[in-house]
Amino acid sequence: MPVCGYKRYVMTSQDPELLRRLLRAKDRMDAASHEEWPVDRLARVSHVSEAHFARSFKDAFGVPPHRYLLTRRIERATALLRETELSITDIAFQTGWKSLGTFGRTFRDVTGESPGELRERERAAQHNPEHVPACILSAAHRPNLTSAVSEKRRQEADDINDSTEKAEVL
Repeated sequence: MPVCGYKRYVMTSQDPELLRRLLRAKDRMDAASHEEWPVDRLARVSHVSEAHFARSFKDAFGVPPHRYLLTRRIERATALLRETELSITDIAFQTGWKSLGTFGRTFRDVTGESPGELRERERAAQHNPEHVPACILSAAHRPNLTSAVSEKRRQEADDINDSTEKAEVL
């Protein structure tokens, strides 16, 4: 619809060009989630206005940019807690938190447990052989098709031989 001689374009999250720009900003956050990513910086990366970026990002990915970044930081911190012996303080600062208290409170709000509790639970689970993921159990109990087929053929051959022997006896 023309407005004052200009065509009005409504860019939605479905617009491929806008999606490409939003993905560029999302990829930058993923690559450097420990850095500060205010909306104005993300908007510059995407070459759109701040308001348009914030609204479009939420439409495209379902969460506001700040919440997405927070999620990425928590995911990274969780991985470091599981896989390294780094102190919780070091992990907090490496994942972009300025305060250990804020990190601990936010981590508990998101995951339901403190960083220390998660680390303890993960260590206990590693030493508990009874805790085996269901996918591993299923794979271990899945029959080996090669041996199952061979076994079935062997049983059929034995049945035929038994039948032949019984017929010869009669």
